[in-house]
Amino acid sequence: MKIAFFATPEIAIESFKYFIESKDYEVCALVTQPPKPSNRGKKIVQSKIKTIALENNIEVLEPQKISKEPEIIQKLKSYNCDFFITFAFGQILSQEVIDIPKFATINLHASLLPCYRGANPICEAILNGEEKTGITTMKTVLELDAGDICLQQEIPLDDEINTPELMEKISNLSPQLLDKTLKGIYNNTLDPIKQQEEKATFTKKIKKEDKNIDWSQSAKKIHDKIRAMHTINTCHTKFNGKLVKVLKTKVIDTDKKAKYGEVLSVDKNGICVCCADKAILLISVKPEGKGEMSAFSWSLGAKIKTGDIFELC
Repeated sequence: MKIAFFATPEIAIESFKYFIESKDYEVCALVTQPPKPSNRGKKIVQSKIKTIALENNIEVLEPQKISKEPEIIQKLKSYNCDFFITFAFGQILSQEVIDIPKFATINLHASLLPCYRGANPICEAILNGEEKTGITTMKTVLELDAGDICLQQEIPLDDEINTPELMEKISNLSPQLLDKTLKGIYNNTLDPIKQQEEKATFTKKIKKEDKNIDWSQSAKKIHDKIRAMHTINTCHTKFNGKLVKVLKTKVIDTDKKAKYGEVLSVDKNGICVCCADKAILLISVKPEGKGEMSAFSWSLGAKIKTGDIFELC
């Protein structure tokens, strides 16, 4: 089967490599977002997925806006692909592009559709304290993540998994689901089913203020928020007027009465902070101007003691 692979971030790399290495497929091209300046030094940095494509002599197309670039569309038509695969590509395809392959354009979405349609399903599933999420392959249509479902695979979630860890799981599980989907459609053994529109939910864009830790919320809500935004949009608080990024926490039962954000105890396990119901144990942090460290190590230098207050940013 001839395919073109549409993807940009690293979560799609395992799937891209799978199709390159498989004898059942010929990867005609990688379609990816144009490179952007990095945060440091504003240098143009080539993506890892593009590097892999070039190392394997696969043509790379980098449209600014694929629906407005007829030369790219004509190039895609020239490959005579059986399938297009999209996986976190980052652009909306036009109907003209969707209709190019002989069989279908297949998208892999990182949720159990119709739940969590949109661009932020991994973070939001953790943010909402879900006990499970998953991956879905679907036939691409113009409406956002609304195409017929081909296959799904559930992923159980515990109370400790964070967004990078879930992304890694999704990355590792996706190649097999995509492979089964393409072969099922190609061999006419898979019959996609329509989504239940009444059950559809949509992800929201994370705003700057969403990263603030509000100590008046429940301990679980705070813990889920920190897991969801770990190293992606890291949550933060303030201590003595300085920003502190919180990287790892644990919910702690307590019957102590204190103000929201008040330090209940400090020991080698971390810093215990009062919330609306229970407490949050800060395990690892990144104080302003410093690297990641254990909360206890930070407490020694910052002289944090029982009764001190963490502030809202």
